[in-house]
Amino acid sequence: MQRNRDVIILRDLAKRYAEIAADPVQDERRKLWRDHNSFVPTRVPILILDWPCLHEIPEVVNLQCKDPFYRAHEQQLRLNLFHASCGDDHVFEPWITQRAAVVTPEGLWGLPIGRIPSDVPGGSWKFDPAIKALEDADKMFVPKHVIDEEATASMVERLQDAVGDILEVNVDRSPAWSIWGADISTYLSYLRGLDQLMWDMVDNPQWLHKVLAFMRDGILKAQEEAEKAGDWQLANSYNQAVPYARELPDPKANSGPVTRDKLWVFMAAQEYTLISPEMHWEFMLQYQLPIISKFGLSAYGCCEDLTNKIDILRRIPNLRRIAVTPVANVRRCAEQIGTDYILSYRPNPAEMVCCGFDPNHIRRVLKRALEDSKGCFVDITLKDAQTVEHQPWRLKEWVKIAREVAES
Repeated sequence: MQRNRDVIILRDLAKRYAEIAADPVQDERRKLWRDHNSFVPTRVPILILDWPCLHEIPEVVNLQCKDPFYRAHEQQLRLNLFHASCGDDHVFEPWITQRAAVVTPEGLWGLPIGRIPSDVPGGSWKFDPAIKALEDADKMFVPKHVIDEEATASMVERLQDAVGDILEVNVDRSPAWSIWGADISTYLSYLRGLDQLMWDMVDNPQWLHKVLAFMRDGILKAQEEAEKAGDWQLANSYNQAVPYARELPDPKANSGPVTRDKLWVFMAAQEYTLISPEMHWEFMLQYQLPIISKFGLSAYGCCEDLTNKIDILRRIPNLRRIAVTPVANVRRCAEQIGTDYILSYRPNPAEMVCCGFDPNHIRRVLKRALEDSKGCFVDITLKDAQTVEHQPWRLKEWVKIAREVAES
């Protein structure tokens, strides 16, 4: 009985989402991003990305499904429905994704990811690194792309039976060593600790180079294995925006095997924001570059300040998008980026929607940023809003204000 109830709930959400995905506005947005990402002049795209404030959105957190499997898809569908109501330029694709059961070792590299939490729920945490002594790095696992086919088939069948006649069930078989699992910086910091990693650049440079090379080669190995297995598909393009471009095929569910040169790749090194450009190159970017180069187009940067690193990013042959974050100098970045790359401007969410809501202040900040980046190909992305102080309407209003400023 409960399964039937869960399926009924999921089917209702899927039907509502299918209507949104079928709206002609999605094609308009596809064209917007396809042109924008290929340097064709457009209006300024507006986007909301990442949802750490999800727990403050009643429509998303008041879940009704009891089965954890259905509950996870219920939450994603509810988030999509709320997101669609915000009116930004996100493209809602006509499919629902089931992640394959990708087999991975502990902590992705065979070592535990240790964290010391704060006493406040959702608060900050400290690293408890697994690589405390240099020789601990010898215990790292060599990546291998493996999928549990039986478990995957079972999950796909369940979702197909529930909503497959409403939405296409897209099966994501991409390797675990992609996106955050492939930028090296994220998991190296987890395993070594951020402060110790910085000391290693000075105290243990040869050891660090050895670890970086090991991780680079492991990621390349896993991604190559996935490619040979036919497990990359067009829906695996990711650029921390909307992955359309004239130079690449459009995202498509269950497209069949594609090579990485048909996809976007996203890369970042947030943990290196305070590292000099020279050391960023020596101890990170040169190791990321062989991974990035296998893909068609790339986007670089998440929350780090890249103001002084545009020059080294020019060494990435397929670079298309650069993040200009709340801590970056927008004008200096714009002067260096020019029309060579897409400038992905990310305003500070704290002064946009997290700590009060001041429309006039929002307008001033966005107007100044657009003036500073005049002449560039710019989009505006609101991301990492940790809270909206339980007023999710702010997100919809922010989109309206951002669009007004951009159009003026």
